[in-house]
Amino acid sequence: MKKAVKVGDIVLGNGNIYIQTMLKKPAHDIDGNVIQALELEAAGCNIIRAAVPEKADAALIYALKQKLAMPVVADIHFDYKIALEAISAGADKIRLNPGNLEPDKRRAVALECQKRGIPIRIGINAGSLEREILQKYGVSDVAMAESALASAKLLEEIGFGDIVLSVKSSSVKLTIAACRLLHKNCDYPLHLGVTEAGTKRVGIIKSAVGIGGLLCDGIGDTIRVSLTDEPLEEVRTAKDLLTAVGRGNSPEIISCPTCGRCKIDVQKIASEVEKLCAKINKPIKIAVMGCAVNGPGEAREADIGIAGGADAGVLFKKGEIVGKFAENRLVEELIKGVKELYE
Repeated sequence: MKKAVKVGDIVLGNGNIYIQTMLKKPAHDIDGNVIQALELEAAGCNIIRAAVPEKADAALIYALKQKLAMPVVADIHFDYKIALEAISAGADKIRLNPGNLEPDKRRAVALECQKRGIPIRIGINAGSLEREILQKYGVSDVAMAESALASAKLLEEIGFGDIVLSVKSSSVKLTIAACRLLHKNCDYPLHLGVTEAGTKRVGIIKSAVGIGGLLCDGIGDTIRVSLTDEPLEEVRTAKDLLTAVGRGNSPEIISCPTCGRCKIDVQKIASEVEKLCAKINKPIKIAVMGCAVNGPGEAREADIGIAGGADAGVLFKKGEIVGKFAENRLVEELIKGVKELYE
C-alpha cells in the first residue's frame, strides 16, 4: 500500500495526481515570482517549487506562503543551511539532491523537517549521481533507483519517513526504467518528470512519452513537465497529459485529421472549441469530425460532437444524432451544447 505523505493541505499517495511546476524568475525578484505563482495557481498548478540558491533567497519562500493557497517547495542544492532557512521561512517541502549534499547534511535537514512536520523529496538526477553509485553501476536505471533507495534508508535510520522520491533523466527510456524499478521496490509516493526535456515541441513529446507511459502503468503521484519555455506552458501541458491518460479534469477534444472527404473547416472549428474549453474544468469529451465516416460512429465515446457534410452537418450526443444544421450554425450549436453540459 502506498505511503501517504502530506505536503501542505495535499496528501500524496491518495490516488490523485498533482501538477507541479517551478518558478523561473530570479529568486531575488520576489514580486515577479509571486505574480507568476498566482498565475500558475489560477491555471491549475497544485504545487509550486522555487529555487533557493542563497540563504537570503529564503525570503521568497516566506513571500509565496503569504499569497498562495497551494504548497510551496524549496529546491536546495549544495548548502544545507539554505534548507534550514527555507524551513524557517515556511516551506511545505524541501527538495534535496543527494548528488550534491553530504549524508550528514541531509540528516541535519531531515531532523529539522521532522520537528516541523515537513516532508523531503529526494530528487535523483542522472547527471549528478553520487561517485560511489556511478563507480558501481554507471549511469543506469539501477544506479538511479539505488541512489534514491539508499538516500531514503539514510533518513529512515534517524526515524524520518515523510519522503517523496523522484528519479529523472533527459533520456526518456532511462527515466521510465528507473521509475518502474523504484515503484517495484518501495511504497513512497513518486514524483515524475523527464528532466531537461528541451524546448516546447520536443519537450512536450518527451514528457508525453515518459510521464504518460508511467501514468498508464499506474505509477506516479505528482508530475512536472519540464520545458525550456514559460512555466504556464508546463502546467497547460501537464493538464493535457493527464486528460490524455484519463486522469484529468479538463475537456478532451477528439478531432479527425481531415482528408479529401472533409466538407467543413475542421481545423478552424477545433481551434475555436479548444479556446472555449480552456476555461472549463470538467472531463467532457468533444468531437469535431469532418465527414460521416469519422462522424457519430467513430466518435461514439464523445459526450457531444459534430460531423460535417455538404453545406451542413449533424450534432450528436453519445453517438446519437440529435440535430442537423447549416455549416454556419454548427459551431454555435456545438458550443451551446458544451456549455449546457458544463453548467
